[in-house]
Amino acid sequence: MTLPSHAQIVVIGGGIIGCSTAYHLARDHKCDVVLLEQGKLTSGSTWHAAGLVGQLRSSASITRVLKYSVDLYKTLDKETGLETGWKMTGCLRLATNQDRWTEYRRLATTAKSFGMEMHLLSPGEVKAMWPLMDTSDLVGASWLPTDGQASPSDITQSLAKGARMHGVKIFEDTRVTGFDMKDGRITAVKTAQGAIACESVVNCAGQWARQVGDMAGINVPLQPVKHQYVITEKIDGLANDAATIRDPDRRTYFKEEVGGLVFGGYEPNPIAWTTGDVPNDWEFRLFDDDYEHFEQHIEQAIARVPALEKTGVKQMINGPESFTPDGNFILGSARECANMYVGAGFNAFGIASGGGAGWVLAEWVVRGEAPLDLWVVDIRRFSELHKDRKWVCDRTLEAYGKHYTIGFPHEEYESGRPYIVSPLYERLKKHNVVFGSKLGWERPNWFAPEGMEAKDVYSMGRQNWFAPVGEEHAHVREAVGIFDQSSFAKYEMTGPGALAALDWICANNVSKPTGRLTYTQLLNSRGGIECDLTVARLSEEHFYIVTGTGFRTHDLAWIADHVPEGCDVALKDVTEDFGTLSLMGPRARDVLAAVADADVSNEAFPFGHVREIGIAGHTVRALRVTYVGELGWELHIPIGATGEVFDALMAAGKPHDLKPVGYRALESLRLEKGYRAWGSDITPNDTPFEAGLGWAVKLKKNTPFMGRDAVESKTGKPLTKRLAGFTVDDPDAVLVGRETILRNGEPVGYLTSGGYGYTIGRSVGYGYVRNADGVDDDFLLSGDYELVVANEPVPAKIGLEPFFDPDNSRVKG
Repeated sequence: MTLPSHAQIVVIGGGIIGCSTAYHLARDHKCDVVLLEQGKLTSGSTWHAAGLVGQLRSSASITRVLKYSVDLYKTLDKETGLETGWKMTGCLRLATNQDRWTEYRRLATTAKSFGMEMHLLSPGEVKAMWPLMDTSDLVGASWLPTDGQASPSDITQSLAKGARMHGVKIFEDTRVTGFDMKDGRITAVKTAQGAIACESVVNCAGQWARQVGDMAGINVPLQPVKHQYVITEKIDGLANDAATIRDPDRRTYFKEEVGGLVFGGYEPNPIAWTTGDVPNDWEFRLFDDDYEHFEQHIEQAIARVPALEKTGVKQMINGPESFTPDGNFILGSARECANMYVGAGFNAFGIASGGGAGWVLAEWVVRGEAPLDLWVVDIRRFSELHKDRKWVCDRTLEAYGKHYTIGFPHEEYESGRPYIVSPLYERLKKHNVVFGSKLGWERPNWFAPEGMEAKDVYSMGRQNWFAPVGEEHAHVREAVGIFDQSSFAKYEMTGPGALAALDWICANNVSKPTGRLTYTQLLNSRGGIECDLTVARLSEEHFYIVTGTGFRTHDLAWIADHVPEGCDVALKDVTEDFGTLSLMGPRARDVLAAVADADVSNEAFPFGHVREIGIAGHTVRALRVTYVGELGWELHIPIGATGEVFDALMAAGKPHDLKPVGYRALESLRLEKGYRAWGSDITPNDTPFEAGLGWAVKLKKNTPFMGRDAVESKTGKPLTKRLAGFTVDDPDAVLVGRETILRNGEPVGYLTSGGYGYTIGRSVGYGYVRNADGVDDDFLLSGDYELVVANEPVPAKIGLEPFFDPDNSRVKG
């Protein structure tokens, strides 16, 4: 078969992800697809994958992706005639301590929230299911009956055959050597056998995805790590349909294979392969056996399955798998190249993800946007920081080591820190700060009182910062606090076309006069919320845009991608040009008035306005806006002057008891006030009207904007879901999100975020209440509600107004 001169889409990589993506592009979208594989199909890491297939994740969308994989693997052989090796054995996850058991009770609640079957079993029930297991140390186990295992090579060959049946041309032994580029787009894929002109490229090159990305100027931050498992001889008494086992407290996993066991694990001291380029000729190859390193898993496996002590080993597999710095895989459109999409870095669950990842990636390529909320795996969650290969390697090894550790709420990574610090870093240390990290930035999470160690102590219940954060929270409500939010992402859009561009991109009306600011969402073509940010108009052709730290790459790229053709604008990331101090609380004006060279009274400086004011000899952009539900200003300061302005504010604030406050208090303050958080309460799956943000959509203004058609098409029709607030009186109920919402005993949704409201003295959560026949106020208010917290129903009260300051009098005074 001769390489064609042109294809609509070129997929690079013939592992399970590439073959699945090609299959779905051809089957679902009738695309003209060429797949290029430098060696043979599966020859990278697919062929030596262990083949466990689990479905439950903490994201509803990713769980849906994995459920899709299972559904596909069950039926693919009927279409292609090639078996996938799929066996629905179910999966047991073992718990040997109370924290793990609490984690499973929460997971069981998540499973219910996501419509999955999951049971909690006693040690006796586990022993009856798996007689060869020593269950003497178990507290219990979770049981997911629809999980299973599959043959990675068989699935891939079946997908490849299906792809060919739908017209995909597959070329093995065809290495990509580069790209022809024009205006930030790939125009052709170069190979040793010739070039293929194309419209889009999908980089599914596995551990080579970083190198392939480099050729197009994009960064794919993954790290190959050596992962080992062994295949044993036959074991007497082992059923061929034995459940797969995950034994996280012993860091090991097991699955039945031809009468024996496959077992491996995730050690705390993993071994990276190279931080440089992976050799191109690494085809069907493994590393030498490393029994010395693997011994820790053998000991734990024998302790769990004593029969292994007298069982021979048929083979050890020691191969590279691609892992990422946060343990989530990488999908989507790369910011640096307009038509390269990526599907890589699957953290050893590429087989579980393969079917579903191919499905959503194909949709993404064809439609130009993700078909559902895939933020947790979106390549645009990364930043310039992730070009540092040593940092990526260190953080990835830490994430690998946490693969089986207990997932405590609010847990922070420790490697590669500090990386980016604000000018206040050393000053805040003197206040006994406990830092967290977001996209490389050190940020103040909370401040330990005198006599308390400034350190997080993780637990499943109330953590050690609970009381100190309560004091910070109260201080903002009663006096005044100062937050270092210098890590905020900040952009400037300038030029004669700036207003027209933002008018199209923003759902709210940004065509207000100079000196005004606007809170707005940016919508996708489905009317879902892609970004949630503030736009300040500094002059006729100069707009200042502020968004969350973690969304820096994503939001900048979304704005740049959707500037209408012909709009004369310049868009610049100015994040590091400005420090940000948020001065919040009823005494904020007293403090600001003492240092500002301008009138900051309500008449001169009302809510929703922006002014340039002088503080300590520096020009400061002051935005009258709040995320805590109090009088306040965000002060955007030239980065080099941030320390001086902070010092001036702290000195002027002494009579008013001004104190630094952290992000943990910010979260509890915003929960009480009902402010939404993007990525949890509002996502690309949710419209502003479902989220209670319809007031921020300019439908009354007769101007087109991105997402208008989708939102308008639903106007007048009943909403089938609506965001509502819930409070719980039970002091022991710790809300963390994903708790099931019961209305009159029936599940109607789950919490998108949860925490504690210190002013109201109750746990607070938000979540969408769903009903196919419509959700109006009457439906919401007429129900009796409970939240399922760690598998236990707890009475709850619904609220449609903010639980604190519902009339905004404190904000606008």
